[in-house]
This record gives sequence, C-alpha cells and structure tokens, in this order.
Amino acid sequence: MAGSRKRKLMGDINVVPYIDVMLVLLIIFMVTAPLLMQGVKVDLPKAAAEPLDAELLKNANPLVLSIDRAGKLYLNVGSHPENSLDADTVGARTAAALRRKPDLPVLVKADRTIAYGQLIDAMVILQKAGARKVGFITDPPPEPARRT
Repeated sequence: MAGSRKRKLMGDINVVPYIDVMLVLLIIFMVTAPLLMQGVKVDLPKAAAEPLDAELLKNANPLVLSIDRAGKLYLNVGSHPENSLDADTVGARTAAALRRKPDLPVLVKADRTIAYGQLIDAMVILQKAGARKVGFITDPPPEPARRT
C-alpha cells in the first residue's frame, strides 16, 4: 500500500474555457453590430433640437423613411431595407406597419441636399399611409470651440 496514494480532489473551477467563449462572443458582436445599422448613407442636417422622448422609442423600433442624396426612398421595414423603393411601395408598407401598430413612431431621415419638394412628397406619402405624427432625424450641431 506504500505505492498507492490517495488523490486529493480539486475544488477550483477552470475558467479558461469560459474566457475563451466570452472572447469569441465579443468578437462576434463587434463584427455584427455595424451590420445591424441601416445601410443608407445620408448626410443629415445639423440642428439643435431636443432629443426624442425615450418613452416614445422604448416600446417599439420606429419606422424610418430615409431619403438619400439622389432622392431615392428607403424604408427600414421589409426583407431588404438597403434597396430603394418607389412611392407606392413605401406607402403600402407604411400603411401595413401602422395597421399592425397604430402608435408606431414614424421618422424621416433625409439628406440635407435634397430639394424641399422631395421632402414634402415623402411627407405626403407617410400622411396618406396613416402617419399622424412624423419626426425628423438630425445630427447635433458641432460644439463651439472653447477658449482656455
């Protein structure tokens, strides 16, 4: 019995596999997060407006109509939000989304260089589809340089 030793049980948890899994998940989220953003490039106008109420956006993702520099319309509803749509399709999809959820916030994200008439045409499409309130997405103005 001199050759057999009793093995002592190890009570520590090996955390190396958990750290590996965490790092892999971190990399996956870092890669996919930019892909989840809407892919329409819009140069937003600068405005010192009040931010949207968090209560308004808490219950649902808003319906966003984007208008790019060329005046093409994009809607964040549907299987391919990166494809431009015609006015009839935008109206039909907006109406369907508002029928499902009448209090859905509707926002317009328009390039600053489009003609005012194009923006009004888009607003009319949304109004005919049943949007009661429409908000505008803008970028905050640059802060003035402080003297030190």
